[in-house]
Amino acid sequence: MRRVVIALLAGTLFGAGLAHSGMSDPARVRAFLDLFGGAWDPTLAFVMAGAILPMAVAWRIRQRLDAPIADTAFALPATTGITPSLIGGAVLFGIGWGIAGLCPGPAIADLAIAPLPAAIFVVAMLGGMVLHRLLPAAPATRPHRRTSNV
Repeated sequence: MRRVVIALLAGTLFGAGLAHSGMSDPARVRAFLDLFGGAWDPTLAFVMAGAILPMAVAWRIRQRLDAPIADTAFALPATTGITPSLIGGAVLFGIGWGIAGLCPGPAIADLAIAPLPAAIFVVAMLGGMVLHRLLPAAPATRPHRRTSNV
């Protein structure tokens, strides 16, 4: 129950931050991606840059902890290698982000602000997740070994 409450609070805080900063507005996201169209809006870059410092602090704190507060172990990726699947997924994510002006977090937040367009995106996103589960897994790659804890 504690995990669910913490996840709900974290998701609510994240969604409120997206809404407050205007990053749940697809037009603003598309304006950020419009580098050469004359309507470039750098706001998203400032929001992302503002997230780097607290996240860097959080990663340093995580290195000193044996386990998170609400679980028995940290859920970290098994590998850090760059694979064709990772590149393909990043390309698909970027195309969808550019077309819709939404990514998963803002899409969920927009369900309260602009339900119909957000619902279309969320249904497509969930369909992609189901499709990913149904497709055969890519061949396993050799895990990448880290040389330091930095």
